[in-house]
Amino acid sequence: MNVRGERIEMCRVERETSEEKRRRWVVMGLKTLGESRVEKLKSSMVSRPRMKLWMIRATTSVLLWTCLVQLTALGEMWGPRVLKGWPSCFSHDSAALDLKLSPAVPARALPPKRVYKNNGYLMVSCNGGLNQMRSAICDMVAIARHLNVTLIVPELDKTSFWADPSEFQDIFDVDHFITSLRDEVRILKELPPRLKRRVELGMIYTMPPISWSDISYYHNQILPLIQKYKVVHLNRTDARLANNGQPVDIQKLRCRVNFSALRFTSQIEELGRKVIRLLRQNGPFLVLHLRYEMDMLAFSGCTQGCNSDEVEELTRMRYAYPWWKEKIINSDLKRKDGLCPLTPEETALTLKALDIDHNMQIYIAAGEIYGGERRMANLAATYPKLVRKETLLEPSDLRFFQNHSSQMAALDYLVALESDIFVPTYDGNMAKVVEGHRRYLGFKKTILLDRRLLVDLIDQYNAGSMSWDQFSSAVKESHAYRMGNPTRRLVIPDRPKEEDYFYANPEECLQQSDELLSAT
Repeated sequence: MNVRGERIEMCRVERETSEEKRRRWVVMGLKTLGESRVEKLKSSMVSRPRMKLWMIRATTSVLLWTCLVQLTALGEMWGPRVLKGWPSCFSHDSAALDLKLSPAVPARALPPKRVYKNNGYLMVSCNGGLNQMRSAICDMVAIARHLNVTLIVPELDKTSFWADPSEFQDIFDVDHFITSLRDEVRILKELPPRLKRRVELGMIYTMPPISWSDISYYHNQILPLIQKYKVVHLNRTDARLANNGQPVDIQKLRCRVNFSALRFTSQIEELGRKVIRLLRQNGPFLVLHLRYEMDMLAFSGCTQGCNSDEVEELTRMRYAYPWWKEKIINSDLKRKDGLCPLTPEETALTLKALDIDHNMQIYIAAGEIYGGERRMANLAATYPKLVRKETLLEPSDLRFFQNHSSQMAALDYLVALESDIFVPTYDGNMAKVVEGHRRYLGFKKTILLDRRLLVDLIDQYNAGSMSWDQFSSAVKESHAYRMGNPTRRLVIPDRPKEEDYFYANPEECLQQSDELLSAT
């Protein structure tokens, strides 16, 4: 019994010992668990204020940085450098001085993007030569802005007489074009992928807008089509927006695009500066836009001074182009109505009658003159300092410009802007756009020839019925107020082709316009 009792007692003690161990382990586990939770709680209590403080600092930094960027952008947008593209705010002389004094200008902040609900996408294919396309691009930007759509970088004409394969970016600084207008309209280099695939499959609405249309036409007729089809392609852009009767903000945006956003590529601008520098080394110069190329004569039917073979060649060419509607043309009647470009011989007489110094450098801004040296002989004898870009520059300078008529025309445009005198012999697109740009630059001297009067005076002089002094006096008197002076645009309701072209005299954008308009 004693032995058995001892064993039972030993077992009871062992059970108690193991029970105590388990209780100690549980207590220790609970204590450890509690301590870890407390530590976590403590750490969370410490980390939460830190996180909150970090969030406050991050948010404040972002807000301050955004304000700084916006203020910088606004300062740039309203400062002289950007407002150089906005008329009647700062003088052009001060802008020019700024450029001379600061050759290395740091990159300016971009204007803030304009935020608007996008109504769709507008694609445009420009037609015509460089300056016809230039004015059309200005119109299309203004239209896209008014309709709250996204404009795709315009496609340039590659199928016209000149067959120039240049893309937009080959002539204009495309990145500057897009970014400088981002506070007005969204411009993309191409459609978003999904829409681009639809266009490539031919699923696109294409149409030519009506010529000389009011902006309300685009709002009432074109915008619903864009909203319906998402993408609309305008396949003709020449003279599609009216000269007059448009809101002032539309007119000023057309100017801003023309004078600021449409900047030529650095390669073209650099070569243009080189030509101007070479001319300036020899004194003042006159740019003569002698529009006497083969295409001009064939299109207009003007054959004054041409021989029978040349007349036949020009006629064949006119019939070869179906989009030149007028086929049967009376050259003599058209000339007497002032609808023909002056010939090189008529131009020589006119410049001499206007007392243009015979030692003046004359830069010919034109393509190949029809009839070559035979037709230029009289002008060259009267003004021996005739030059062209081809005679001023090395062939290597023009290597990349060959067979690219629009790029060549861009060079002539830059030189024409900087000339002391600009004289166009025909009121084509380059003559009109350069005239308007020179007005914007401070009404630089631009002699606007009255061709109808001139051919009559020239015929009288050549017939011997008028002396040289009489002829010269009559020419000077009739052109005294045709020097690019401030004037109002002529408005002819329902006859837009006969009224003054907006881009030749953008009076809404000219510094002296306010004084002029209040006085007239």
